[in-house]
Amino acid sequence: MPGETRLQLRRLLSRLGFERDWYLIVLGALIGTATGLGAVGFAWALHTVEHLSRQAPVRLGERWGLGPWSLALLPILPMLGALLTGLVVHLFASDARGHGVPQVMEALIRRAGRIPLRVGLVKVAASIFTVGSGGSAGAEGPIIQIGATAGSVAGVRLRVSREHMGTLVGCGAAAGMAAIFNAPIAGVFFVLEILLRDFSVRTFTPIVVSSVFATATAQAALGRNEAIFASQMQAHDYTYSLAELPGYIVLGVVCGLLAVGYSRLLHAAEDRFAAIRIHPVLRPVLGAAMLGLLGVGFVVAFTALAPEHLAARGIALHGQTPAFFANGYDTIRTLLDPGVYAGLAADAAEPGGPDRETVTAAAGMILLLVALTLCKVVGTVFTLGSGGSGGVFAPSLFMGATAGGAYGAALGAAGLMPAGGSPASYALVGMAAVVAGAMHAPLTAILILFELTRDVYVLLPVMLAAVLATVTAQLADRDSIYTASLRRKGFRIGGGRDLSVLRRVPLSSVRLTPLPPEPVYPSDPLRKLVALHAYYDVPDCVVVDESGAYVGMVTGRDMRTALIDREAVPLLLVAELLRTDLPTLSPTETLDSAVEKFSGKGADLATLALLDDSDPSGDGRPRPIGLISRSAVMQHYHRALDES
Repeated sequence: MPGETRLQLRRLLSRLGFERDWYLIVLGALIGTATGLGAVGFAWALHTVEHLSRQAPVRLGERWGLGPWSLALLPILPMLGALLTGLVVHLFASDARGHGVPQVMEALIRRAGRIPLRVGLVKVAASIFTVGSGGSAGAEGPIIQIGATAGSVAGVRLRVSREHMGTLVGCGAAAGMAAIFNAPIAGVFFVLEILLRDFSVRTFTPIVVSSVFATATAQAALGRNEAIFASQMQAHDYTYSLAELPGYIVLGVVCGLLAVGYSRLLHAAEDRFAAIRIHPVLRPVLGAAMLGLLGVGFVVAFTALAPEHLAARGIALHGQTPAFFANGYDTIRTLLDPGVYAGLAADAAEPGGPDRETVTAAAGMILLLVALTLCKVVGTVFTLGSGGSGGVFAPSLFMGATAGGAYGAALGAAGLMPAGGSPASYALVGMAAVVAGAMHAPLTAILILFELTRDVYVLLPVMLAAVLATVTAQLADRDSIYTASLRRKGFRIGGGRDLSVLRRVPLSSVRLTPLPPEPVYPSDPLRKLVALHAYYDVPDCVVVDESGAYVGMVTGRDMRTALIDREAVPLLLVAELLRTDLPTLSPTETLDSAVEKFSGKGADLATLALLDDSDPSGDGRPRPIGLISRSAVMQHYHRALDES
């Protein structure tokens, strides 16, 4: 490469913040390619197992001559898949339990983005068993965790600094979501808005590269570039009109409340199932049995009550399998077709109002869609709350489509649907609104609905409803479906650039205040401590035992209090001022942890002790290696903020 070209490239990378870490772009491309191939294999295996599980009850019923009793087979496959899920998760990786994204967030916050390889491998198997056998969950949570694991393993193997581990984990997560949904833009913003909460150019660039490479790889492997839920609104000459604005406003609020209820029920179910005193392997089986019984009840009720033409349209059943089993994509595609709702709208200009046939058909459709919405909520709660492995995104899409379709059908039956409108547009907008309300991420919801449908005709109402649903959900519950479980574990959930910088910088890089060369023991006289304090100018003093292990600290504030009565100083021992309840720090922690501890019990301290927990003393207690001052933490934070 000519010298001038090399210099220009170096200047460009420097302006983007990659003067020393340009290799992240290359790693992003490699992680994206690998994750894209993995996503294709995962999707193929999942779809194969799902297809077989749908056909099994029908074929077995025909072979054994069970007739209507073949419905009894409906719970068997989800229970079998749940048993396999429980076994592999319990034996190999407990972090593979649940819907994946909170586990990735926890790894980013507290483990510097380190995710063991076995977690990703177990997640693949567990998700295929759960969703493929009919469990009510989606594929996005697993593939995000799988991609994040790939990024983490690459970072660990290549010894990438802690500062950049989060970026590589984000590269894998974005690549997974982009590849599984053919949505590269949404994959990028999902990571930036939800996982990392960091929109800096240094983070943005590698993640974009990874997302693009993953999508291109998946498209090349599959030989197609199609939207998963290709909208047919354009074919029916739909155009958004101002008259629909009030309807979409109400829909956004309703979907926001639905998302909050869904999230709260899911986390309540996790607590209830965890409290049941049975072996952890059997909890997902119990949840699958409850899902299966719900499915049997739904099929029996639908067959007895629903009009025949609704069943023929494939909204409620796929063979003998209820629509709310697995991810429900086929039902979503059906509900986005305006032709499905033909004959359900009343003519507002008709003097006598809608005829009985129209009212009956509309009522049947509304009742069916409301029932599917509720069954999907309950079925997902049973599946994931009991410990099944899968994502919460696909169920959110299903709930939004059914709730939005029911709402649109009700408007049509009441004669409130403007000319040219269709309940299908409300189903599509409802998808974005429930996703936004559940994740508290309107930008991600808007972008992913656009890429999933590639429909620009409802982009304005999607934007409006997503924002209103998010605001409604945040007013009702400060935590999203992803952050609620983390907050209950004691993690501080925040956002914005400041927190992302704090979590990226390890305490090992902060300037230390050295300890005095002469150790301080609890049995020493206080005079020794006063002399050390004056000579070495340390605000607080660390106290150790005879083996050098940390015991506690004597703070400068306590020493000043003791010096008020100077006559008593010769009689006092260090042990009488020793405090053992103060927080300590570890080199593996990050700045956000130090800030949190300084604002807690260490609020009146100038320093905290840094302990080397990797080199414990003979009795298992760590040794002090220095003091970290509040001012050093803030100086390092401001320097990191400027560099970012």
